[in-house]
Amino acid sequence: MDQLTLTLPRWWDLHAHFRQDKLCAPLLKAHYDMGCAGILAMPNTQPPVSKVSESEDSDGWSIEGYRNMLLAAGGDKFADIIVPLYLTKDTTPAMIDAGAKKGLLRACKYYPPHGTTGAEHGQPFSVFMENGVFAAMEENNVILCVHGEEHGMKTEEYFSRNTNAEEFFYKARMPRAIDKFPALKIVAEHVTTRAAVDLVSRAGNNIAANITPQHLIYTVSHLLRGLKYHLYCLPLVKWEEDREALRRAVISPGNTKFFAGTDSAPHAKKATSCGCAAGCYTGGVAAQLYAEAFELAGADLSKTDAQAAFKKFLCVNGPAFYGLPVAKDTFDLEKKEQSVEILRAPGGDIIPLPVGMQIDDPLGGKAAIPWSIR
Repeated sequence: MDQLTLTLPRWWDLHAHFRQDKLCAPLLKAHYDMGCAGILAMPNTQPPVSKVSESEDSDGWSIEGYRNMLLAAGGDKFADIIVPLYLTKDTTPAMIDAGAKKGLLRACKYYPPHGTTGAEHGQPFSVFMENGVFAAMEENNVILCVHGEEHGMKTEEYFSRNTNAEEFFYKARMPRAIDKFPALKIVAEHVTTRAAVDLVSRAGNNIAANITPQHLIYTVSHLLRGLKYHLYCLPLVKWEEDREALRRAVISPGNTKFFAGTDSAPHAKKATSCGCAAGCYTGGVAAQLYAEAFELAGADLSKTDAQAAFKKFLCVNGPAFYGLPVAKDTFDLEKKEQSVEILRAPGGDIIPLPVGMQIDDPLGGKAAIPWSIR
């Protein structure tokens, strides 16, 4: 039997973390090598990307400065790099308006205060609903990227059988934003729940969502059995019924709203003195994991209809929402086992998720996944 090979347009990872300084180069290379045409680089750096241009008199990275750093570190191989503005207490409607008119500002990122790694500069969602920032974004066609979790919940409500931080957000917060700003383009980032999938599916074409490989493959049981802390990310992996909702959304032939966004996040040290760092590193293997996830969801990738659905999810829907071109260059995914190894990087070794999910000591070295990049 011939080896199954999918020839696809290079794809856009529209949610990933590339950190800063010497760590950027190996992370960018891993993304390019797995077939990416372009990237959206998250702004929760240290300090955050909290202003648009270098000329602004305030602390923090600027979109202009951080993007130039990524380009110099090897990002010039990509067709484009989008850097969102981190929404902080210092973000104003005037900043949004000026940044959009300069062409530097294309997206903004909302983080719930202290809701994930690097989110200590975030503000409550209601602040931007009322202070004119979301209104200015709507007027200037700037995309809102939302980490959709409620902040400050009681511990027993944060993750329970009856509710969780994401489900609450998409039932109580997001509908109000959609009603108040009906033309605002919103990406529900790394959705994990049936509630989020249902809201995005019902909403207008200005609302879309990205989904990570780990949320399509795993549930909270995989995290807890043996405490596989390399699977610890925020939002947390959820219950089986939530995973099934995500899987149905992405393999649907009619899917136009759900697309790839890995949330790939490198940590040289996952277990720290103050807890576990949030984020799974899937750089270099995400496209392969998405193919595996489609198969686990019941899609037969040897069939034309399943291949079309996979292409839409990985290569078409995301760029269409962001107004980006589908790449003319292609890459090949093969149904052939690939060895995954630890990434040796400045500042420490980065353990990819497949290695971290091994039963034995992940520091032992390698793992294997069923798909590979040719």
